[in-house]
Amino acid sequence: MENNKEIKSKKEEVKVAVPVNSGKVNESHKGHNHSEKEIHEHHEHSEKNHEHTHQTADKKEEVKPIKITKPRVKKDVAIVRSPSVHISKRHGMYICSFIKGKSIDNAMKDLEQVILIKKAVPFKGEIPHRKGKGMMSGRYPVAASKIFISILKTLKGNVIFNDMDLEKTRISVAYTNWAPRPQRRGGMKGKRASVFIEAREVKK
Repeated sequence: MENNKEIKSKKEEVKVAVPVNSGKVNESHKGHNHSEKEIHEHHEHSEKNHEHTHQTADKKEEVKPIKITKPRVKKDVAIVRSPSVHISKRHGMYICSFIKGKSIDNAMKDLEQVILIKKAVPFKGEIPHRKGKGMMSGRYPVAASKIFISILKTLKGNVIFNDMDLEKTRISVAYTNWAPRPQRRGGMKGKRASVFIEAREVKK
């Protein structure tokens, strides 16, 4: 009898334990479903945030900065400086007086004639006389004339950049000065000179 009672009590315990365990399983299953919903909602929220950031990035790329340009002021003076060129100061001085008062194109043409030894630059001193109108003594500084032509080309570019009338522009100032001269063998110094040329627009 006692054995039968123990068996019945064990069966009742098993019957009671089964619904309790099944209830715990359902509750845990319900909690598992709830966590999946939260994960899904979190995933959707992160995707929306990613789309929003992508849209804002596209908007930032579409915005273009506004460039403020100042109006250019027309000038009536153009200047060129060559601080150290390989010419004699004396040659540069006479070439400057030769091109002063001329237009840039005419000065370049005259220097081209000097390079071809068809036109001499007036010099002072015991120098042979040359042919030409009002010409007494003169020389043909070919190397210095080539350098001056390149300098005048730069001056012409500055005149065009300043919106000046090239036909009305004249060389108003031109001079040369000593530049730092490199030391040569035997205590001799090399040829170096600085050139300054200014052109102005003449109002007739």
